[in-house]
Amino acid sequence: MTLSRRAALGLIAGASALPHIAGAASARPGVVATTGMIADTARRIGGDLINVRALMGPGVDPHSYRQTRSDIVALTRADLILRHGLYLEAQLEELFARMAKRSTLVAVGEATPAELLIAHPDYDNKFDPHVWMVPALWAHASRAIRDALTALLPDEAETIAARAEEFLTDIARLDAYALETLTSVPEPARVLLTAHDAFGYFGRAYGFEVIGIQGISTESEAGLNRISELVEMLASRKISAVFVESSVSDRNTRALIEGAAARDHEVRIGGELYSDAMGAEGSYEGTYIGMIDHNVTTIAAALGGTVPSRGMNGRLAQAS
Repeated sequence: MTLSRRAALGLIAGASALPHIAGAASARPGVVATTGMIADTARRIGGDLINVRALMGPGVDPHSYRQTRSDIVALTRADLILRHGLYLEAQLEELFARMAKRSTLVAVGEATPAELLIAHPDYDNKFDPHVWMVPALWAHASRAIRDALTALLPDEAETIAARAEEFLTDIARLDAYALETLTSVPEPARVLLTAHDAFGYFGRAYGFEVIGIQGISTESEAGLNRISELVEMLASRKISAVFVESSVSDRNTRALIEGAAARDHEVRIGGELYSDAMGAEGSYEGTYIGMIDHNVTTIAAALGGTVPSRGMNGRLAQAS
């Protein structure tokens, strides 16, 4: 259930008067994260020192997500709110602007150095928010999470720093795996066509041409002309695989496959990728490391690369 602006503001005022959830339930501070990627990183760095709740679960699109009543209560009671920023949570912008006046709120994606951001093609002074697609970029957000948790729990600074360093080491290893694995894809095949333009940083980092049926935000729609242009491109360049995303409808991707078939060109689905949300809760793919391992391994396998059968850590749910 989503809320109107007036209802949301009323709930903020009402929830502020309630007992603090962290103090009532546990001595551990309560941290609310918008996305699964942020929540998982906070859990890795904060461990048993904090209680973490993610607003958006598997398969949820953050571009269009609107707050629920329970979200408002959780946000108002939280000791720390970790959001992505860079206009990813577009429908929550006004809510967060109001909450920033009374809550500790950190936009971790905005820790990415400005010179590393990709400008949004349609809006001035806005940027592609999908920095988590490249582990080397997500390291900046991870450090912002480390710093926010340290400010929250200064007496635990040493423990938090050690856990953050361990996570950053895992990120560096993941980035090296991605580079090695994706380099094994033959250069002519390094074309990644997905539901929306979430893989711009990925393409820049690993040398792939990335084509999104929709724009950077899933709020944009792909018109018939766009579909026709992409069908022509698939056929003329003999691209044989496209990818669907776990948090975006596959309607447009299916239309491309059908259009290519009408041109006597066979296109298959190379696999489902995690773009704006991670895999099932409790699974390896439901962690940041597992999400990126899955994407890298799935893409490389579908496009002719050499990959370990179950990814970097041998933990992917299905052999690739």
